[in-house]
Amino acid sequence: MRVDILTKEYPPNIYGGAGVHVAELVRALRDRGDVDARVRAFGVPVVEEGTTGYADLPDLAGANAAIRTMGVDLAMAGDCVGADLVHSHTWYANFAGHVGSLLGGMPHVVSAHSLEPMRPWKAEQLGGGYRVSSFVERTAYEAAAAVIAVSEGMRQDVLRSYPSIDPERVKVVHNGIDSQLWQRHRDDDTVRRHGVDPDGKSVIFVGRITRQKGLPYLLRAAAQLPPDVQLVLCAGSPDTPEIMAEVQGLMEELRATRKGVVWIPEMLPRAEVVALLSAATVFACPSIYEPLGIVNLEAMACELAVVATATGGIPEVVVDGETGWLVPIEQKQDGSGIPLDADRFVADLAHALNDAVSDPARASAMGLAGRTRAVDAFSWATIGDRTIQVYRDVLG
Repeated sequence: MRVDILTKEYPPNIYGGAGVHVAELVRALRDRGDVDARVRAFGVPVVEEGTTGYADLPDLAGANAAIRTMGVDLAMAGDCVGADLVHSHTWYANFAGHVGSLLGGMPHVVSAHSLEPMRPWKAEQLGGGYRVSSFVERTAYEAAAAVIAVSEGMRQDVLRSYPSIDPERVKVVHNGIDSQLWQRHRDDDTVRRHGVDPDGKSVIFVGRITRQKGLPYLLRAAAQLPPDVQLVLCAGSPDTPEIMAEVQGLMEELRATRKGVVWIPEMLPRAEVVALLSAATVFACPSIYEPLGIVNLEAMACELAVVATATGGIPEVVVDGETGWLVPIEQKQDGSGIPLDADRFVADLAHALNDAVSDPARASAMGLAGRTRAVDAFSWATIGDRTIQVYRDVLG
């Protein structure tokens, strides 16, 4: 079976959870031996057999970013002819999958990592390009032979966003974790080099600076932490100047009232992220939109308890009272996910974080339970098998 995997992100060009998912899924499919998984990725990917990179079209250099994306997609689509099935990831590659399917007559499977209707703030970032990306996503989803949602929460979002899709075509296959790559490993020298005391308590956040990740709420909640608790933020790649300015302002306010606030804006090698996670007391995921949250699995695999928002697919990963704390949230139903009562959400987030750091032994026990859950329920071999089953169902 030849499957063409279409993606914007692929090593070494990974900046989010979707890219991690694609890289690990491809490895799981290739390890099986019965799937010819060919990767078609934006930019210059890692050099490996069966993987092809696609540069922006020079003639579109001055066009809107969404139009440049569609140009790359058209180049990809032509090369998909001959595949048994095409599988696209995120709206960036959905157009390639849709056109490739029409051109070659093979079925198109879409993986839903996020949804444009659930991210209206992207209009700040893309302008009219957001309307284009929304058109691309809707067209691809409604025509796809199957949609793979990375959580049941995401499945429900797909059906709400695109009610014309037959629910039988929307399948749940969770994201996964490589528990060998992500496991607890103390490296105190690395931790100290980043300005963190490995012997002290710390709350750590890892993620991009986007509206959906909820970092401003965490910064407000952190003001209520005990003074001896450090806040470690591995946060970069801001979506817009506006969200960056907001985070910088809140950071300055926080640093004016407390010590131990560490901001690491660059993307770190995995080994250094593991070291920081392994030295922390608790992981914070204040997201207001999160289809599943691979970062929570990565933290759990490193034996770290998690404090996370009870939204999207997060409750399918973090078990409240067993592997961490789920923070309740009432959200606007306009797709933005904004809390109806931001002050209440911040207060509840602060309460959960304080509960976690008040008893490190209990947090440690939850971290061990999280590691067990990550290994048992979210292995890539299992996820590869479930994905293949979706392919077989589509192909008949």
